[in-house]
Amino acid sequence: MNKLSVIGLGKLGACMAACFASKGFETIGIDINKEIVDAINDGKAPLAEPRLQELITASGNKLRGTQDFEEAIHQSDISFLVTPTPSKPDGNFSDKYLSLSLEPLATALKKSNKRYHLFVIASTVSPGTTEESLIPLIEKFSGRKLNEGVGVCYCPEFMALGSVINDFLNPDLVLIGESDKSAGDQLAKLYKAVCENRPYIARMSIISAEITKISLNSYITMKIGFANTLANICERILGTDIDAITKALGTDKRISPYYLKGGPAYGGPCFPRDNRAFVAFAKKCGYEAKLAKTADEVNEYQREHLLNLVLKQVSEAHDKRVSILGLAYKANTPVIEESAAINIINELTKKDVDITVYDPLALKNARATFRDRINYASSVRDCLSRSALCVITTPWDEFKTIDHTIIVHDPTTIIDCWRMLDPRKLGKKVKYIAIGRPSG
Repeated sequence: MNKLSVIGLGKLGACMAACFASKGFETIGIDINKEIVDAINDGKAPLAEPRLQELITASGNKLRGTQDFEEAIHQSDISFLVTPTPSKPDGNFSDKYLSLSLEPLATALKKSNKRYHLFVIASTVSPGTTEESLIPLIEKFSGRKLNEGVGVCYCPEFMALGSVINDFLNPDLVLIGESDKSAGDQLAKLYKAVCENRPYIARMSIISAEITKISLNSYITMKIGFANTLANICERILGTDIDAITKALGTDKRISPYYLKGGPAYGGPCFPRDNRAFVAFAKKCGYEAKLAKTADEVNEYQREHLLNLVLKQVSEAHDKRVSILGLAYKANTPVIEESAAINIINELTKKDVDITVYDPLALKNARATFRDRINYASSVRDCLSRSALCVITTPWDEFKTIDHTIIVHDPTTIIDCWRMLDPRKLGKKVKYIAIGRPSG
């Protein structure tokens, strides 16, 4: 049975390592952060993600952490690299951290007498990166030629924060860009053993896989943008129901219901940057990706639309206090990167608006970002009590229970970005405004 190593124990890497180990594979997790490594070795989840602690516990002695890159080579057959690939100013992804990890790994391989080692790039990269930069680096420091003692696959994951483990174990697609058939065979066999379903395993050239990855996320942003466009139209027409419309559209198998729901702008660590990377890649090829560029423009409009809606209510109430329920870019994760709430907070603080926030998981990250520039509530009820204007930006199930019994201010205005609440249960004190619904 193959022994595995996962380099980078962040939001995705820690979950991948736990999944591999829970399926019986001896797995080594490598990270430069000692606290993360210590947590893994103590049997504790280093971050918040559904089921992560459960799988780490189930892994027993199959999972361990280390800061020693050489162990990844000496104690495993396949190394998965899940390091950050931040965006550069031009929209392309940086391969800095991948290179910093691959250099000591390849150097260790050069010292080793092992016959073969497979490197799997799981981080999202700009198309061309693996063959133009990473493979030459591996060959240089390992002293081996590609497919002669070392193989490389590009196998990015399609996992969403808040459902990483379920997405990894039950994927729709396993995407393998292979340096040769042998490398692809080895990786496909591993995923067949790990996945709890029977996903489509797409095998292709490395460059084709790199394009597939960023184009998939770019396409989803266009779908979200279309749903938001429909929502904005419905706000202007009495008698419309955006949710009925998108539900009907989603039943058509050519469209499907996923990500087809009008709401706030998309955010998080993947969609915005992957779409920009797709535009940058197309530009590099001498082509203008107009659809992707427009999706970005539509998303920016959606940010401004929500902000202007909030500012209008602040102005009409002559009260510069706002409560915000939901800081994470989506439910079931503490990640606040490019979330709808963060955009609002950044803009409102410039106008000296007094802001109180609450989120079941993301308060710690918000404190690290905003410190004492905003206020932090301990519960939904506490947050609602701080101002007469409340904005719901993240669809946490906890927020669905809001009704007239916890409404303090008379009048109260609630802006619901996801149409979570039943206005009939809010009572006469509440002015209810929902994204995608006509206000008249």
